[in-house]
Amino acid sequence: MNLLAVERIKLFTTRAPLWGGLLAILLTSGFGIMYIATNSNHADQLSVSDTTGGYQFGVAVAMVVAALSITTEYRFGTIRTTFQAVPNRTSVLLAKAGVVGLLGLVLGEIGGFAAWGIGYLMQPFPGLALNTSADWINVAGGGVFFGLAAVIALSVGALLRHSAGALSLVLIWALMGERLVSLVSEKVYDWLPFHVAENFLHHRPDSGVSLSQGGSLAYFAGFAVLMLVISIFVVNKRDA
Repeated sequence: MNLLAVERIKLFTTRAPLWGGLLAILLTSGFGIMYIATNSNHADQLSVSDTTGGYQFGVAVAMVVAALSITTEYRFGTIRTTFQAVPNRTSVLLAKAGVVGLLGLVLGEIGGFAAWGIGYLMQPFPGLALNTSADWINVAGGGVFFGLAAVIALSVGALLRHSAGALSLVLIWALMGERLVSLVSEKVYDWLPFHVAENFLHHRPDSGVSLSQGGSLAYFAGFAVLMLVISIFVVNKRDA
C-alpha cells in the first residue's frame, strides 16, 4: 500500500494527469453531446451508444497520461532512484499499473456517465434510457475500457522508455492503427485488441468479432495483462 501511495504522489506531482484527465473527460463527453445536439430532429432514432461516441478520443488522452507516467521517469533519471529504493522492479511496475489503471477507470466512468447524462437531459427519449444490460455496459464499461487501455499504454512506455516514441505509438494505435490493418486483412482486424474492446462496449452482429461482450472484455483484459507481463520481464532484464 505504501508503494501505491508513493506512485500516486509521483503521478500527481505534475500537471499532466490533471489537464490530461480533464481533456479525456471533455473529449469523451463532448463528442457524444454534440452528436445528440446535432441530431435532435431524429431524436426518436437515437440510442445510448450514440452518447458515447467519444470513447476513442478520450481513451487516447488517458493512454498518453499513462505512458508519460513512466517515460518521464526515464527521461529525468528518477526511475533509477525508484529502483534503488525498491529493488523489486516487478512491484514498482505493478503499483504503477494499479495507479494508472484506477485513474483510467475514474476518467472513463466520469466521461461516459457525463456524456449519457447530459445527452439524456437534452433529449429524454426512451431510446436514450438505460433500460438493458447492454446499455449499462455501454456507459459503465467505459471505465473498464479506459483502465485496461491505461495499463497497455504504461507497458508500452516501459518497453520504449522514450516519450516521443511511446506517445506516437499509443496515439496511432488508439486512433487509427487497427483500422489501417483492416484495409489489409479483415480477419486479423477482427482479433485486434481495441476492435475487440469496441465489441465489448458496442456489441454489433456485423462487427466481425465472434466473441460475446463478456468474452471480448476477457480478451482485452488478457491482452493488457500480457503487455504488462512482457514489460515487467524486459524491465527486470535490462539496466534502468
